[in-house]
Amino acid sequence: MLRAGLKPGSRLVDLGCGVLRAGYWLIHFLDPGCYCGIEPHQGRLEMGVHTILKPGMLDLKRPRFDTNPHFDTSVFGDKFDFFLAYSVWTHAAKQQIEIMLDSFLRDSTDDAVFLTSCLPANWRHADYRGEQWYGTSHESDVPGCIYHRIRWIRAQCDQRGLTLRKLGRDETHGQSWIEIRRLPQSQHL
Repeated sequence: MLRAGLKPGSRLVDLGCGVLRAGYWLIHFLDPGCYCGIEPHQGRLEMGVHTILKPGMLDLKRPRFDTNPHFDTSVFGDKFDFFLAYSVWTHAAKQQIEIMLDSFLRDSTDDAVFLTSCLPANWRHADYRGEQWYGTSHESDVPGCIYHRIRWIRAQCDQRGLTLRKLGRDETHGQSWIEIRRLPQSQHL
């Protein structure tokens, strides 16, 4: 995130923030009021807020949270410099990914960055065609991950005037990182 330009004054929304594994560090790094997190699984979010964050951190850093299951970033009434979705697209159906891309267009600044991870579909792992969230969540206790074709993600970005750049693989879980940005206005005509 630092290589992508994250600064203490950046406004960031963490989609699927869970128990705040990344949120802990981001909340500490960012200026007060700059971190927002969405986690539909209320129990996970409560565990993170009450167990992982140290006492007084909520008052000091003023992070904001929401539990809407649609990852609707408009609930914060803000424009964000960064969107983060780590290990969210490995569970999200295509329609949910499209909603997140639309939210990025609506609720981000012109030079914003969307960093997300996914598992690319290939001959061993089929492109997910289901219409529901897959894996543990507020709706399911069944674990699992899904795969999406990078070509499909790129097409969705192209339709919205966004660029996609592959950044490499996550060493912990083998997910591929993607950076999404708006096309410069001169290229989006």
